[in-house]
Amino acid sequence: MDLRAVFAKTLSKLMKENDKICILDADLSKPNGTAPLHKEFPDRCFNVGISEANMAGIAAGLSSYGYKPIILTFTPFATRRICDQVAVSIAYAKQNVIIVGTDPGITAELNGGTHMSFEDIGVMRSIPTMKIYDVVDEIQFEQAIPELLKLEGVVYVRVPRKTRPVVFDENYKFEMFKSDVLVEGNDITIIASGTMVHEAKLAQEILKEENISAEVISLNMIKPLDKETILKSVKKTNHVVVCENHNIYGGVYGAVAELLCQEYPVKCGVIGVNDSFGQVGKYDELLKAYNMTKEDIVKKVKEQLK
Repeated sequence: MDLRAVFAKTLSKLMKENDKICILDADLSKPNGTAPLHKEFPDRCFNVGISEANMAGIAAGLSSYGYKPIILTFTPFATRRICDQVAVSIAYAKQNVIIVGTDPGITAELNGGTHMSFEDIGVMRSIPTMKIYDVVDEIQFEQAIPELLKLEGVVYVRVPRKTRPVVFDENYKFEMFKSDVLVEGNDITIIASGTMVHEAKLAQEILKEENISAEVISLNMIKPLDKETILKSVKKTNHVVVCENHNIYGGVYGAVAELLCQEYPVKCGVIGVNDSFGQVGKYDELLKAYNMTKEDIVKKVKEQLK
């Protein structure tokens, strides 16, 4: 199922149970999948037009009156375009707002460079009190949505609009602020977030065939960082590669490297966008263009082990 459909379906149920939840769109309710909610809850869904900064300000105002606003738009417009409003009107003012950035990184695909944000984690991670969650698949996302709504303060969610490969099974249980160890290993730790978790899992299977035991961690919450799980794994393997759908500067790699520098210094490899802008292309084509494929992960792991 499209992740936008999972979002709308889950919110429909939650909005029936909680009349304080409201939705704000920036003229993108159809592509972002919230159009059915506008019909179902016309008094709590608002289209503010192509006016993202105003959308953030309205959300702050709604929060100050006890509502739980969710604002959503394409990732670059949910982060870099409204950074000041997010920092001052929402975070500094201690408002409870969920910000959803759709199609982060290369998942923007054919929308190209202007709609392809490789800096959103860096922008949001630097804002005090910000919490950041990177969606992995539909099973996890459906469980995460009600938990995210329970959080106080400002929360940023990175979510592709369309269907992504399923990583977790029906026995999965999402736990807020905890990472998931998908595969245990002894030779190297692969830490991945969002869509790169699937690529990391594929790389682990290739490495296993070559007798390299890789531990794969799905880093669900980028901020606050699950330090305990990361340090426990890296202290065991003494080697680590971080995989992210983001610029290698300011994102997950930066967060993990900062932790390791302070707590357990070890050389850290990275797979991600190497300081480049976006471009038009399909997801698999862009993985190759930015050297983020499972084969690239395997190659980086071998380099780290040397």
